[in-house]
This record gives sequence, structure tokens and C-alpha cells, in this order.
Amino acid sequence: MNAPGSPKFAPDWLALRESADAEARALSLLDPLRGYLAGVPRLLVRDLGSGTGSLARWLSGRLPGPQRWILHDRDPDLLARAKVPGVSVETQVGDLTGLSAEDLAGTSLVTASALLDLLTFDEVHSLAEACVTAGCPALFTLSVAGRVELSPPDPLDADFTAAFNAHQRRVVDGRRLLGPDAATVAAQAFERLGAVVITAPSPWRLGPGQTELTGEWLGGWVAAACEQRPDLASHAEAYLRRVGVTAVVHHVDLLALPGLS
Repeated sequence: MNAPGSPKFAPDWLALRESADAEARALSLLDPLRGYLAGVPRLLVRDLGSGTGSLARWLSGRLPGPQRWILHDRDPDLLARAKVPGVSVETQVGDLTGLSAEDLAGTSLVTASALLDLLTFDEVHSLAEACVTAGCPALFTLSVAGRVELSPPDPLDADFTAAFNAHQRRVVDGRRLLGPDAATVAAQAFERLGAVVITAPSPWRLGPGQTELTGEWLGGWVAAACEQRPDLASHAEAYLRRVGVTAVVHHVDLLALPGLS
């Protein structure tokens, strides 16, 4: 989940969100992906920013045949916790933004979850070029879309949303993050290189049965907004005091298939 300059993610947070991630990911992208991979005798999947392997746990059972997964992340502590039943797994610690087509040689599929919005314009274009040059399809899930629906609504919802989106697009260590623009930029980058791109919505739907996740997500969302716009901090306590909040947090999943256009 980590790109250079991005925050590390606590294992507890990744565990808390795993079921919501699994329910949100777009199943409609899997049939075209499986069709593209048909005939590959043994899949080699490289998962970028893998954390503890939640995407691999979700996807491996939905792909055909024997599989070898390589989990990449900058955080060795997360990789030490990675477990993916039923498939061969190895881990690689290091920067994932400099991957080249040579690095992807022999790779059947590149995957990532909640990663693209932490990358820059140049990093996304470089990743797209590496995948297409290597003839490797890519599945990128759960990129933030910049839209949140909260119920009950509050007059400050729009202000907090705008501030959070600006925070997602901030400059970190000289890198301008794409935030909610990531899926669009990635789609354009792959299409420019001749890949077929399919996108689908993948919203989190946080209801009454997910109060812990909703509370953790909303607290972090508000904190990021206040960091971007300190004038909102005086409203944060009352804003968070709403009872029974439910949320739809919009994301986009993207599948890129080289060599079909």
C-alpha cells in the first residue's frame, strides 16, 4: 500500500477494512481478466503495495489454475504478516514505483489495491508503460473517486469532502499525488499505449453493522480534511458526534488488457 513518501498503514487498519474491500471490488472485471489469462498454465502475479496480502486472498481463489504470487511492499512488517492460502507466495521489500518491463518479464498479471491514488502522474505513466511493454495485464482496485455520500447529511459535508480531496492531491516530499484523479490518469495512460481499459465502480457501503470501520474511516477522513483546511478543525468535534452515520465511499476499479486494441 506504500509508495515513497506515503504514510505506513497499521496492520489493524488493514484488517478492519479487508471485508469492506472484498465486498466492494468489482466482480464484473473478472470474466474479461480470466478470458485474457486463459491458457496460461501457471500464473505469476505481482501484487504491488500488497500490505498483508488482502487482495491476493480475495483474488487468488477467483483465478484459474496454479499460481505463484510475489507480494511487493515497502513495509517489511506488513509483508511479514502476509498469508495467502492455497498458492505459492514470496515477498519483496522495496520501492515499487521504479518497476520496468524487464522487472515484469514472465509476469502474467500485475495487481494493486488502494495504490494508484498514492502515485504521481509520472509514476502511473511509467507503470502503465512497463505493463504494456511487458504484455502484462493489470488490475487496480479501490482507487478513490473523490465522492462520499453520508447519511444523515450535514451542511459541512461538501466542505469536508473538498478538503479531503485536496489533501489527497497534496505534495509529499516533492511528489504531487494524484488522489481522486488516479483512475482517470491510469486509464488514459494505458489507452494511449494501445491497451483496452475497462473500469467499474467499487464503492464501500458502510452500514449499521460496520460501526467500528465507519468510525475509524470517518475520523481519518475528517482529520485529513482538517490538516488541509485548518479552519474546519473547530467544527470537527460536532461533525463527528452525529449518531448512526452510514456512508457510501466511492472507488473505481480498473482492468487494463494490453494487445487487444
